This record gives sequence, structure tokens and C-alpha cells, in this order.
Amino acid sequence: MPPRSPYDNLVHPRTVKKPVQQVEAELDLVVEDPSSGFVGAVVRCEKDVVHLEDRFGKVRGYPLGPGFWVDGRPVVLVRPKRAAPAGPARSASGSTYVTGARARVAREGRIYVEGKHDAELVEKVWGHDLRIEGVVVEPLHGVDDLPGIVRDFRPASGRRLGVLVDHLVTGSKESRIAAQVTGEHALVVGHPFVDIWQAVKPSVVGIRAWPVVPKGRPWKEGVCTALGWEDDTGYVWSQRILARVRTWTDLEPALIGRVEELIDFVTTD
Repeated sequence: MPPRSPYDNLVHPRTVKKPVQQVEAELDLVVEDPSSGFVGAVVRCEKDVVHLEDRFGKVRGYPLGPGFWVDGRPVVLVRPKRAAPAGPARSASGSTYVTGARARVAREGRIYVEGKHDAELVEKVWGHDLRIEGVVVEPLHGVDDLPGIVRDFRPASGRRLGVLVDHLVTGSKESRIAAQVTGEHALVVGHPFVDIWQAVKPSVVGIRAWPVVPKGRPWKEGVCTALGWEDDTGYVWSQRILARVRTWTDLEPALIGRVEELIDFVTTD
């Protein structure tokens, strides 16, 4: 083989590709996906996914990295750098985060919520507050069990009981049971949603609205079918819904107010 020339590795400057600019996926940054033509503003950025919302309110999630355009130029989207907090850190519920505080010994008072998913959501958003206050949250496996639970619990001063019920609307079975057990030391409140899934804002999970499920059909299964989601409701809850909830701002006000009300009630001595 002939010897290599010292000029073999020289490349004309015009043929050298310039590195694509990296841009942080900050909130409200307008980004285009040229492969689909979708244009939207950044509404949320997770570990490896950026969520864009177009002018019609449609939200799509894309993997962070190359393949985007900003201001007509190709860019690589990266996660925003975390800035040092300018003031007191906030918990997921919006309260001041108490750094290094030990969990308080559990109070005698309790909060019951209707189901495992409800308990997981309350823990994710209000867990810090509950540990600071020493409040234990337990799942209620059906509102029909409520009278027996209240009777066995024996609410009293310093031993208050708060209950969060799904779909607590006037004239419903739930409202009649709640009226039976509510008293000076027991408070039953509820949200209007058929299921706790609906308490998560639709935009957070990338949909325009929660589907309307015909009466007589299991609501969660109907939602999964309508949206083309997996038929495993446990997986859908943990991966498609709960995993995308970060703070209280991802939830509907009708739920936020009720949970705050219960925490205040059971922590009043």
C-alpha cells in the first residue's frame, strides 16, 4: 500500500458540520417537531420526556434530544438546569418544606380515603405535610364500610376522624351515608369525580378531557378503552397518571380543597 500523505486528513472548513445547538426545554419555549409538523409550547419537562401543548390545547410527549426546531433552526432539547431556590423550598402540596424535620409520632386522629389509588395520590402530594403533622392516611375499601369504621374508631376530642369520599354529590348513596356519620369529631367530605383519576388535570396526562363512560360500564376500563390505553388499570394508574403528578397544581381544585380541609380538621386539638 502506498504511504499515507500528511494531507489525507485535511477537510475543507465548509464541509465540517457544525454541532447542533443545545437548548434547555424551559416552560413556554415554542418547539417544532419537523417529522410531524406539531408545534407547541413546553408545558412540562420530565427526566427524559418533554411535553408540548399546541394552540388547541393538545399535548404530546417527546423524548428529549435531537430532532427539534426552535426559531426555524435544528436544536437538541435538554433538561433545564435546576436553579438554586431563591426562597424557602416548597413541598409538593405548596407548603414550606421543613428540611431535616423528623416525622411526628402519629396522632390518634386518622384520615380515610376511598381506595388505594386515592391514598397513593394523597401521599405523593401531601406526604410531607402529613408526616410533619403526624397524620396517618388509610384506605377505605368502599363507602358502605364507613358506618362500621366510625363506630369502631369512636371519634372524640384529640381523636378526630376525617374521610374523603369519591363522587359525593347531593342525593347519592354516598351523601346519605356521610350524613349519618358526620358529627363534632367526624368529618366526611368528598369530591364530585367518579374516580380519583378524574382529579388529575387532563393536560397532565396528555389528553384534552377525561372520556364520558356510559352508565353500567366500569369507569376505569371504559376510560382505558376510549383512550387506547393498556387494559391493566394498575399499570395505567401508576405509569400514565400518578407518575406524571408532580405538585398540587397538577390536581383539580375540587380535590385540593377537600384534602386541605381534612388535614386541618384532624390536626385541630
